[in-house]
Amino acid sequence: MPKAMANGIELHYEEHGDRSDPAMLLIMGFGAQLTLWPDELVEELAGHGFRVIRYDNRDIGLSHKFDGVKAPGLIKMTLMSKVGLTPRVPYTLADMAADGVGLLDALDIDKAHIVGASMGGMIAQHVAAKYPERCLSFTQIFSTTGNPKLPPARKEALKALVTRPSSDEEEVLVEHGIMLARTIGSPAYPSPEDRLRERTRTSVRRSFYPQGPTRHLSAIVADGDRSAMLRKIAVPTLVLHGEDDPLVPCEGGRDTAACIPDAQLKTIPGWGHDLPLELVGDIAGAISGHANVSTERATHAAE
Repeated sequence: MPKAMANGIELHYEEHGDRSDPAMLLIMGFGAQLTLWPDELVEELAGHGFRVIRYDNRDIGLSHKFDGVKAPGLIKMTLMSKVGLTPRVPYTLADMAADGVGLLDALDIDKAHIVGASMGGMIAQHVAAKYPERCLSFTQIFSTTGNPKLPPARKEALKALVTRPSSDEEEVLVEHGIMLARTIGSPAYPSPEDRLRERTRTSVRRSFYPQGPTRHLSAIVADGDRSAMLRKIAVPTLVLHGEDDPLVPCEGGRDTAACIPDAQLKTIPGWGHDLPLELVGDIAGAISGHANVSTERATHAAE
């Protein structure tokens, strides 16, 4: 299993495609392992001519765990944020962005197409804003700006996300994972029961580390509103979002596209907060098309 030292910690990663092709870095979201990027999507992106790299964020999957490091409680963090105070947290989204850039360094990759989903989209925003020289393009998938005026997650989606399983027994964890996937998933593209159950069980057996998401959540809350940072992004940007996302409403994607100069926005009806097989072709096509156009424009500008 390939691992690399990046930003002072060890990250587990996987590569797909030809190493001579342009690199594409996939950054996954809150409490999610790299395996939440469907193999079918990864292979399709590689088939479009990219060296696709997906990795486990810090504190999740097979990457470095910050054992024993406590995050402040959600209520305390929320109250502090509302009065303009920044809570002290174990690490920030900016730190997680530096992890991704550190992985590129470890793999000797100068520039890459950056793709982030959900919290991974927030991390990728930091990469695009703070390391533009490392970005060929930026694609955000079902993420948001942190603007507190935007519509919140639906109550049932948020509850499913933050509720802990009743025990650590495998069957309980699998059922809990299926419940979460069904609650936040795409209403028009429900995952087949056998596929969902198999993927969830594989994920549980690969790694179960409930402390990590607590620290991930603290990093999200502490990051606050990124609107001002987004307005400074000059990297070619594509925003993809489902019109029926119950966890991060589509307004989050629209607000992102409105903040980033010249950003392109593509929304899909019936798409929720997951990556259903039925949309793999559309998603991969949009990402690769945006990446190719960005590369062509950069090449022409340099001539």
